[in-house]
Amino acid sequence: MKHIILGTAGHVDHGKTSLIKSLTGVDTDRLKEEKERGITIELGFASLALPGGLQLGIVDVPGHERFIRNMVSGASGIDLVMMVIAADEGVMPQTKEHLQICSFLGIKKGLVVISKTDMVDADWLELVKEDVGNFLVGSFLEGAPIISVSAMRGEGLDDLIRSLDVLSREIEEEVDAGIFRLPVDRVFTMKGFGTVITGTLMSGAIELGETVDILPSGVSSKIRGIQVHNASVERAEAGQRTAINFQGLERESVGRGDVVVRPGTLIPSRAVEVYFEYLPGFDWKLKNRAQVRFHYGTGEIIARLIPMDRDEVKSGEKIFARLVLDEPAMVMAGDRFVIRSYSPVTTIGGGLILDPHPPKHKRFKADVLEAFSVLLNGDGAAKVGVMIGRTGLTGITLHELIVRTGMPRNLLRRILDRLFSDREAILLDKEEVRAVSQTAYGALLNHFLEELEQYHRKNPLREGLPREELRMSLGLGGNLKIFTMAMKDLEKQGKIVIDRENVRLATHRVDLGMGLEEMRREIETLYQKTGLTPPTVREILEKFSGEKAKVNDVLSVLLKAGTLVRISEDLYYYKDVIARLREEYKKFLLTQGQVNPSGFKDLTGLSRKFIIPLMEYFDLSKLTIRSGDVRILREKE
Repeated sequence: MKHIILGTAGHVDHGKTSLIKSLTGVDTDRLKEEKERGITIELGFASLALPGGLQLGIVDVPGHERFIRNMVSGASGIDLVMMVIAADEGVMPQTKEHLQICSFLGIKKGLVVISKTDMVDADWLELVKEDVGNFLVGSFLEGAPIISVSAMRGEGLDDLIRSLDVLSREIEEEVDAGIFRLPVDRVFTMKGFGTVITGTLMSGAIELGETVDILPSGVSSKIRGIQVHNASVERAEAGQRTAINFQGLERESVGRGDVVVRPGTLIPSRAVEVYFEYLPGFDWKLKNRAQVRFHYGTGEIIARLIPMDRDEVKSGEKIFARLVLDEPAMVMAGDRFVIRSYSPVTTIGGGLILDPHPPKHKRFKADVLEAFSVLLNGDGAAKVGVMIGRTGLTGITLHELIVRTGMPRNLLRRILDRLFSDREAILLDKEEVRAVSQTAYGALLNHFLEELEQYHRKNPLREGLPREELRMSLGLGGNLKIFTMAMKDLEKQGKIVIDRENVRLATHRVDLGMGLEEMRREIETLYQKTGLTPPTVREILEKFSGEKAKVNDVLSVLLKAGTLVRISEDLYYYKDVIARLREEYKKFLLTQGQVNPSGFKDLTGLSRKFIIPLMEYFDLSKLTIRSGDVRILREKE
């Protein structure tokens, strides 16, 4: 079922509240102070059943300039505006400001009510109608119905209801992103029930019994009751005026400007990127980092305005900008906002949120400004492409895309499937549907090969670069998945070889060079000649004093080639020597059945320095099995 919210707008004391009371029987002036002063300070609410069957939720907003902040809160979530202009006063300052605010908040339909017609004669009324028509030229209300009403006498109310019915049926239901969001516009306590909040449900739906978060405070609570149009329900949907009763929630822990969400669905923003329109008619320029009042949903936050392509903004200009917020805001792409000057406080502009979680980038850059243009005017696939590109190698999940594009899940899924199919994006994680830019991924593959090439150039004697060292050098310490994907892709392409824990270019060959080749031959000969009593690694290093790195590289090459066999950390043997000893040892065991260290000494004539490491090596190489102090042959031939 379609849910429509009607909001009032207009100057103070132009009869908005009296009109609603005449239509609905509800007095939206709730507060004692409002009764005494005869003006609306807080938001008031009512509902009206229309002839066509739709239930119209009504938000009565204050008109006094001191309470304009509350008006902005009330206008958030409105589908249809009723601009009320008193016949005895005509268009007034808050009339103009309210119309501007409604325009910035994306309201596209409405009507005008000329109220208090009982206070003027027919000629004056015609002059007011003409003046109002001229006032509306160029606005979204140009050509809208203008209805004359006297709430006191009940005149014109039927015409007004019929017009509201027609306009309500013309409003198309918007497809929202599906993420439950309820900006809080009122908080109060009811005896026997506890804390109650109200607001217009912006998107998604919520059900009785669910646990929700109230952000940015981070308070969690369970929903004990839901009301829509003063009736208890089990479920509330987008577009409905909703009251929620919470279980065990302290009144002081929530206030206007907070947003009720499902846990884990939204992250507070400290900076947003926007399309901003500075209203014409102001003498002052907005300089870079100008302090302004950022109104969004039901909240107000002090912010700094940073234009992306200039150092100051002139009245009447439309720009791309970054807003740095003094406090966190709960926003999504596509949300509308209003900007008011810091001091004196007046509405100066508004616009559209393009990215609620933008990366840092420099001003005046052509590619950055082009991305802004795409986020404002591009199609769905183009916007998704920009967002994927902005997240680099970290990538972006499907849920994050919902928040940062404002697009529904099903549409995003179709776009991503096409991007993956066309290799314009890379699917990094199937479970959370994490996408990575093909451009960023291609750059990673090139960087991967460059790092290996550089390593081989500096370390020509080493077979390859350890995986973990490579991952860190690529800046992927916390991103194992994309590192593994890149490594496997390059291996499939035949560009790299993965050798256990090391990675090397497929074209890499160990090249000792003339100087090290001589050292290699000398070390190899030394091991050949010494037979069963080779020097330790420490002794080799002492022999080539001051050349530790080169010696280690040569030994590594000899081990990799199989020329030397590692017995222990400090003891290597020449391959032929260890092979002959293995055969002799095997024959001995076949004859004797078993051997202890003393018997091994008789076989080899070696000291304990060599005996123990050799016997342990043959255990590890699965020739023998240790049983107490003796060894037996593992397999008899």
